[in-house]
Amino acid sequence: MSAFLSPAQVRQFRQDGYLVLPGMLSPESCAHLRSVVQEHLRRAVPPLEYEAEVGYPGAPSSLDAPGGRTVRRLQGAWQRDDALRAWAEDPRIVTCIEQLTEEPVALTLAHHNCVMTKHPRYGTATGWHRDIRYWRFARNELVTVWLALGDEHPENGALKVIPGSHRFDIKPEQLDALDFLRPDAPENAPLFAQGFTPSLRAGDALLFHSGLFHAAGPNLADEVKMSVAFAYRGRSNLPLAGSRSAAGGDVLLGD
Repeated sequence: MSAFLSPAQVRQFRQDGYLVLPGMLSPESCAHLRSVVQEHLRRAVPPLEYEAEVGYPGAPSSLDAPGGRTVRRLQGAWQRDDALRAWAEDPRIVTCIEQLTEEPVALTLAHHNCVMTKHPRYGTATGWHRDIRYWRFARNELVTVWLALGDEHPENGALKVIPGSHRFDIKPEQLDALDFLRPDAPENAPLFAQGFTPSLRAGDALLFHSGLFHAAGPNLADEVKMSVAFAYRGRSNLPLAGSRSAAGGDVLLGD
């Protein structure tokens, strides 16, 4: 299969740690995926994760508290529906990841593999973190593909990134016990100032490096924000034995 990304796009990803691919899904395909997600939310189809279980600041204190059963993630997206599986295995995405990893790729089922939902009022903020903080692979070189099923902007809690932060040398004292950047650490202030919110329209895909610091605000809008997230690795970048990353399994893609 011929290359999908231009050499300039590959260079941009390596430099900035992220890349926006506009219009990867048509309005009709986005509408179909939204309808699938809305039906799974309506029926609370497991597996899923609630805001109360995440424990982020401002989240409901328990499942029985007001908003406690607000869904944060529909987990197991690849296993949920043919349309979600087709997106995860889209040949264009596979080709992109092959270009970025320079080898055949696999979809990891242990991490992301979900639909992120952020609800009004109870859709809490997420602090600055790197996904690799709780992933265990030979190399910090995975790529997440984030598909916007609707327009994403600061008011509805869109993803924010710190460009180039996958290349930063971060000291242990800059991080809290959960590996989030500490708001009270003076050396983090210049990093926060570099935070940027990529503008995404429905059907756009955001690719970002597993070492890139990213965050998201609360949803202050009136509608649920829905995004599909899958994570990919080069086939030689194996999960560490005995880890959760290894236990989840994966799907080999491409030739």
